[in-house]
Amino acid sequence: MKRHLTILASVAALCIPAAALAADATPNASQLALQSCKTQQAALTASAFKALYPTFGKCVSKAMHAAQSAIQNAAQQCQAESTDANFAATHSGSTFAQVYGNAKGKNADANAMGKCVSTKAHAANDARTAALVKAAKACKAERAGGAAAFATKYGSFGACVSQKTKTP
Repeated sequence: MKRHLTILASVAALCIPAAALAADATPNASQLALQSCKTQQAALTASAFKALYPTFGKCVSKAMHAAQSAIQNAAQQCQAESTDANFAATHSGSTFAQVYGNAKGKNADANAMGKCVSTKAHAANDARTAALVKAAKACKAERAGGAAAFATKYGSFGACVSQKTKTP
């Protein structure tokens, strides 16, 4: 029994550093999608959320595509920044590793790319979520002003939100 506890303690000790590193890792699309849907669900009324997504799973499914794009775009932006010869000049003399990496230790830049991608992907996901919430609230107010006119203009709540979140 004592041997099993020792093994369990050793495995747990190995998991702690891995968990700490995961916090700086590039997020995956399902994490971003889930975060977006939870935020939308909390910010919208139950009826507005239900009008936009029949189920929570549909929200996550739709958000997955946007999250994958956010991660891909962030990775491209970070790659360009990391190879930009003028990066330090536009960042108060700081290198890419100093801006995004750990400030301490000899491996300060070891996780700079992951932190860069994570920061940019989260920012894009948060902006998309905020735009969806804002659009859904505007559509809800517009629908409350006249359901028949709303239905004629948009057809559905989702079409209204989609139209209001499209950038010109």
